[in-house]
Amino acid sequence: MKNLVPRILLASLFVFASFAAAGAQVKSKTAKADTAAEQPGDLQKFRQDFIKAAEEYRASLQELSASYESNLKKLAEKHEQLKGLYTDGLIARKEFEASEAEMTDARARVEEMRTEMARADETLAAARRPIEPLSTAAPLQVASAQVKWTTGSTAIDNLIRLNGQRYGVDPYLVYCVMRQESGFRLGATSPVGAAGLMQLMPGTAARYGVSNPYDPAQSIRGGTRYLADLLRLFGGRVDLALAGYNAGEGAVMKYGRRIPPYRETQNYVRTIGTRYAQSGGGVMLTGKSVEREARGNRR
Repeated sequence: MKNLVPRILLASLFVFASFAAAGAQVKSKTAKADTAAEQPGDLQKFRQDFIKAAEEYRASLQELSASYESNLKKLAEKHEQLKGLYTDGLIARKEFEASEAEMTDARARVEEMRTEMARADETLAAARRPIEPLSTAAPLQVASAQVKWTTGSTAIDNLIRLNGQRYGVDPYLVYCVMRQESGFRLGATSPVGAAGLMQLMPGTAARYGVSNPYDPAQSIRGGTRYLADLLRLFGGRVDLALAGYNAGEGAVMKYGRRIPPYRETQNYVRTIGTRYAQSGGGVMLTGKSVEREARGNRR
């Protein structure tokens, strides 16, 4: 156990170093190089680095899990011995209960590690999927100017860029939606059941193959694909794509391909649309423009 800890720490450091290297690859280049960092070669390099780091992290979890299970086995054997001694009245109840508490804690650590390994497996599976070719059915909205942005996590920033490039969606638009939806909180859950960074509803998550909406890789992949489909469906119009993300594409279609007359949806489109317009790629949605859409829907 003493020799195990340094190896786990080294493996963890490697994971963070790999993410930092991928982030530096994006950040170390100038404003001109922000776009170059999203070219296919750099994208593939980041993808390979991400997979390698995730594999190292998975291996460290497996090693740590083995030590936890070994410890649990030893505690179980000790507990059985104490059980016999307690039954014979040779030890106090307090000592026996302390052994039970140790067993409970050890089981919890083993289960926690198994859950974490399952999440790591899901992340690896998502990262290993081939990048899907972009559809040319309809143009997507891409910002004409670059703006500096960050979620506060290099790994999440890189996942946004990776999926934005993969599905043809401006990463800054994905960032703006995530900021509004979850405030970058991994465990965010809405009262109506939307979950994760991109706040996917259960039906939407299932549609895009997201089995764990709280996993960043799955959430960002599913949310970005949904945005891409909405942009294609509405001819690249960001305002209608945002309305569809909030209220569902059916609601936008119901009101004649207009922003539905729901206060929540109108505020949602106005807030994100105004922020996204700062990049030069969005449409500035003022209060009057959204209200005009709503009046048109009521006619």
